[in-house]
Amino acid sequence: MAAIGVYSTPKMEYVEGRCVSFINSSTSLKLWPMIGRTNFPIQRKRLEVNCSLPNTMSPLESEENAATLSSYDSLEDEFSHVTKFEMSDFKIRNRVSIGLGGRGDEIVFEAMVNDPHSPLYKTRVVLRQLISPRAKRRGHRAIEVLKRLARRKLMYHSYSMQVHGYICSSMIDEKSSFTLVHGHHGSASLRHWLQRSDWLPTLEATLSLDQESVRRVGDDTIGGPAISRQLRLIRILMRDLLIGVNYVHSHGLAHTELRLENLHISAVDKHIKVGILGNASDFNEADPADNTSYDNMDRRRMMIAFDMRCVGFIMAKMVLRELMDPTIFAKFKAFLTKGNDPSCLREFLLHAVKRNSLAGNFGIQILDRNWGAGWHLLSVLLAPKPLDRISCLNALRHPFLCGPKWRVNPSIDLIRWSLGSTTVRIAEEYIYGQQQRSRLAHFVELMEMLNPYPKPKHWLGLLPGKWRLLYCTGRHIGLTLRQPSVRVLIGEAYLTISKVSKPNTTFSVASHISFTVMAGRDWAHDKSGVGGKLQVDSFFRLRAGRRLYLKEETISSKFPSATPDAQASVLKRLSSKKWRKAIPINKFPSSLSVAKLVSNEIDVMMSLNEQLSGNMDVAQKALQEIRTQIPPEMFDLSKIVCGTYLDSRLLVLRSVNGSALFFHRCTNDS
Repeated sequence: MAAIGVYSTPKMEYVEGRCVSFINSSTSLKLWPMIGRTNFPIQRKRLEVNCSLPNTMSPLESEENAATLSSYDSLEDEFSHVTKFEMSDFKIRNRVSIGLGGRGDEIVFEAMVNDPHSPLYKTRVVLRQLISPRAKRRGHRAIEVLKRLARRKLMYHSYSMQVHGYICSSMIDEKSSFTLVHGHHGSASLRHWLQRSDWLPTLEATLSLDQESVRRVGDDTIGGPAISRQLRLIRILMRDLLIGVNYVHSHGLAHTELRLENLHISAVDKHIKVGILGNASDFNEADPADNTSYDNMDRRRMMIAFDMRCVGFIMAKMVLRELMDPTIFAKFKAFLTKGNDPSCLREFLLHAVKRNSLAGNFGIQILDRNWGAGWHLLSVLLAPKPLDRISCLNALRHPFLCGPKWRVNPSIDLIRWSLGSTTVRIAEEYIYGQQQRSRLAHFVELMEMLNPYPKPKHWLGLLPGKWRLLYCTGRHIGLTLRQPSVRVLIGEAYLTISKVSKPNTTFSVASHISFTVMAGRDWAHDKSGVGGKLQVDSFFRLRAGRRLYLKEETISSKFPSATPDAQASVLKRLSSKKWRKAIPINKFPSSLSVAKLVSNEIDVMMSLNEQLSGNMDVAQKALQEIRTQIPPEMFDLSKIVCGTYLDSRLLVLRSVNGSALFFHRCTNDS
């Protein structure tokens, strides 16, 4: 026999009609698609209409029913580790927290379990009704991966959003509703926390920071200045996030959807909960696009690298709250999408982020701490090559995420980064007394000792680019102690290096110097004047060479170089117990491998935005004043003889007289 039933559901404002066929009084059940729907309220009344169907079935229909039953049983077995709820087991709340907002194909409810026989009785949960087929696949996937993650219950309850079960009227009807039941871990996501004006004290109160909690990040103090408090809180959140992501990776899964919206902070156990793994991907799967199997190890690395890039974006938004602005964050992503090296992010963000921002520029100060360790961690999280990105375990050992009470053994790459960052910070202070000049010469010598690319073949790909002059160990002559006939204010000095097609070792070098000729007498207060540019062009050939260190030097210059003192301080530093482990050097070497630069003739051109008042003598005096203030190597490029240090962001060139020119790579966006 068969029956057609039209029934209503409480709290629903439409009627559903289905044809239910019972075959030979067996347990086989066949559901047909919905055939009617009205939008008016109806009574809670069941209407039944009898009809007749033939009792005989074709063999094809029997096979379809058997396949349907087998698929139903398999789905039930896959979801056996979670609870199947009914809608009557919950009491729906009349409001939903904004931090639980889902996608366009999801409907989110907050509810309380009111079934006294359930272990979750009086527990607050979230009901996420999944509408589209893609959303339902996400819900099924979240339940599937739960079987792996729940093996380590302590880690699962601490760092993962708990999935309790599901509500589903039929597992085999594609049009039936599917609702995921998961834990309620706070009313706001991490994005909503960071968007609050009082986010710092509120998060500190939520996490109940005390002496015991800060020991987890190697600290022993609480309170203090706002920057120290923010750094301490970022360390706690980032370490929790990395532990949770590593927990997912250790089970052969990649999250693939790590965003601030998917992270919640639980006020109960003070941990970050990694969002629902609806799009989690297995490491050991074949690529469905071309039906070829990737090497499992390569696939694992690529998928871990994708998650680590997402962690890098989360860290950038937590530290640099200016990136919460979609406009600035779009520029930030565009900078990386264009192929720029993340090691130059500081140079870019100093121009992109306003100095007078509401965040107080705390983010840049935090990343500058500990010799620029924060910029290093951010650059290795966002490295352009996936295989160059740092892993969760190595990130947890990074000095930026370790407090002062933890001893960290930095790698040689991190030592180079710290030396370069410290040199940049000292040069940006623009206080060039004898003490600062000695320190700068000292750090430059250390960097040259640790040059990662001593052979010229490595310079072919790294040398081209735009380099901004930060410092020169030679003479420094300004306007303060002199009375020149023409006052000139030097702006920026750049060195643009381009690779010539043939031969491969030839480069075109252009020196660009911007300046302003100040004609007024009140130049100390009024810096306006006629702007101009000076450009010097030349060609270099790259050759292998060595830099010799002479034991006896006769210095007759009025401005003595700090090179001999710097070499002595470098040898003393490298001989110490702390440095001997990283760099086993007993005595200063007599020579070092360098990239020799052989120059050709130079071409000088100067242009002014406006005509100077006076004759040609004024322009000649202005040019002479420019040559007096800038390093002579920027005007006469033939005096540059070799390159002693090069990496993705810094460059050191040496001139004939031994002075060093210190450059920082900049991009077109900066």
